[in-house]
Amino acid sequence: MKWNRHSELEGRHAFLSASNYHWTGYSEDKLITVFRNQQAKILGTKLHAFAHDAIVLRRMLYEDGTTLSMFVNDCIVDQLDSEVLLYFSDNAFGTADGIGFENGLLRIYDLKTGKTPASMKQLEVYASLFCLEYNYNPSDIDILLRIYQNDEVKESVPERTEIWDHMDRIIFFDSLLNELKMEGPYYAV
Repeated sequence: MKWNRHSELEGRHAFLSASNYHWTGYSEDKLITVFRNQQAKILGTKLHAFAHDAIVLRRMLYEDGTTLSMFVNDCIVDQLDSEVLLYFSDNAFGTADGIGFENGLLRIYDLKTGKTPASMKQLEVYASLFCLEYNYNPSDIDILLRIYQNDEVKESVPERTEIWDHMDRIIFFDSLLNELKMEGPYYAV
């Protein structure tokens, strides 16, 4: 048999793929919802890339009260860096949308393009990763967290005990995961 090559599709996945067969049980409404959610994720990725470019180029956006313009402009005004990877280990790392540390103040800003209400926990974990990677005691610095979503800005000054708790959990879980990796692969039979 001579198989058709379809080389232009290599590395891509079809929406109605065999490996993600769950669509076979969808109603028409469910299919539309799942498709629109997938499209929203693609748009969110593109908006993050656009915001990153604007911040790196220090190009303010027209202030129209939208999530995107508020996030980009605040990052530029507050002199934050964009898309910074915070690393503790191969088991514990993450990328902050906007982050800056100056004069003892850690700022972490997060752009949310979805409708589901975001949690400050994610930003607290970024702050914990920052403290672990750069060896800062969270009690010795000030921390300001912001979530930009649905044309609003939510701000938080986390309790230092929360940051310490996340740091302790990261260290403990990292150690536990490393022990599990030493045992070798686990395959359920």
